[in-house]
Amino acid sequence: MRAPALAAWTSGLAGPATDAWLIHYDATARARRGEDVIILSVGDPDFTTPARIREAAKAALDAGHTHYADVQGKPALRQAIARHHGRLTGRPIDPEQVVVLAGAQCALFAACQCLLNPGDEVVVPAPAYVTYPATIAAAAAVMVNVPLDAETGFRPDLAAIERAIGERTRAILINTPNNPTGAVFTRAEIEALCRLAKQHGLWLISDEVYADLIYEGSHVSPSAIPGMNDHAVVVSSLSKSHAMTGWRVGWVIGPQRVTATIYELALAMLYGLPDFIQDAATVALAEPHPELAEHHRIYRARRDRFCAALADAPGLIVRRPAGGMFVMVDVQGTSLDPDRFARRLLAEAEVSVLSGDAFGGPAAGHVRVSLTVPDPELDEAARRIRRFAAGLPT
Repeated sequence: MRAPALAAWTSGLAGPATDAWLIHYDATARARRGEDVIILSVGDPDFTTPARIREAAKAALDAGHTHYADVQGKPALRQAIARHHGRLTGRPIDPEQVVVLAGAQCALFAACQCLLNPGDEVVVPAPAYVTYPATIAAAAAVMVNVPLDAETGFRPDLAAIERAIGERTRAILINTPNNPTGAVFTRAEIEALCRLAKQHGLWLISDEVYADLIYEGSHVSPSAIPGMNDHAVVVSSLSKSHAMTGWRVGWVIGPQRVTATIYELALAMLYGLPDFIQDAATVALAEPHPELAEHHRIYRARRDRFCAALADAPGLIVRRPAGGMFVMVDVQGTSLDPDRFARRLLAEAEVSVLSGDAFGGPAAGHVRVSLTVPDPELDEAARRIRRFAAGLPT
């Protein structure tokens, strides 16, 4: 008797991008066994969530806020998100343009489900985050990569993006500051992408998870550009900005017809975040947290010290990021491709990084290093990476 088959589209959930996490899983297993592994393969802040947010969650629990909450997001939370986004962009939005979901990944998944048809193409500047291919494939759509040039600091090639737009193109998906490169798109680049979206009748989906972690330049959201009300859809979260990865609080901001549709999907899929989590998230965005400025200062200092530590390392080129919490290291001057470099680095030097091949485009030839460990560990990791590279034949 033949077993029933899985849905055909699920074949797109696996692949090289998904396999990139295997080295991280190996590293965490080694660490659990007590091995002296320094894990630089995941963007999970090492900071504790600010005190007022934790206190708000405890108070909400004690008050019995453990029941179903608003599926779209509690009004106070959506108002706080709208105000936060307005401060970032300088343009007010209505709380009805916000829907709250379980992290930015869930938000992006929901947006793709509601904006894309089977066979639609999504133009994505690459390198791009490793979950993008599966997220787009889950909507039975097709991801079209357009390389960002490493030698220009991973700046978008606007002419190449325009050439990639075809009859089946439905959306452009961008991420600024970019994961993994840390590139921050300029206002001129964002405005040019907005012109393309309007000219061709496309959605411009903007992943802005790292918008609060910029060291050079400033954040520009497509939603802040005049005339983008019917085209811009923004995805973001509290995970990186507020050291709240485990809280799973994200959102979509867009036209009300989009957020109303995503609400209907959330009704069928998620049925809202926990009540007390939403209360804590409201405090996260509505109140000041002095810890956050210190987090930002520390990330920038870590970037500077790590880049300096490997500046003249044999066979390596360090790509200094303008934002985010990662550094890309070009390993093409060694005798190893990035996957073998990462695997041997873990096996021989007990440092885990991600192979850049999984991110696509010119990330090939690089490894991605996370800045989410305390300074002593980061310094030791840099020493280990340097020694490992120096021991490779050229």
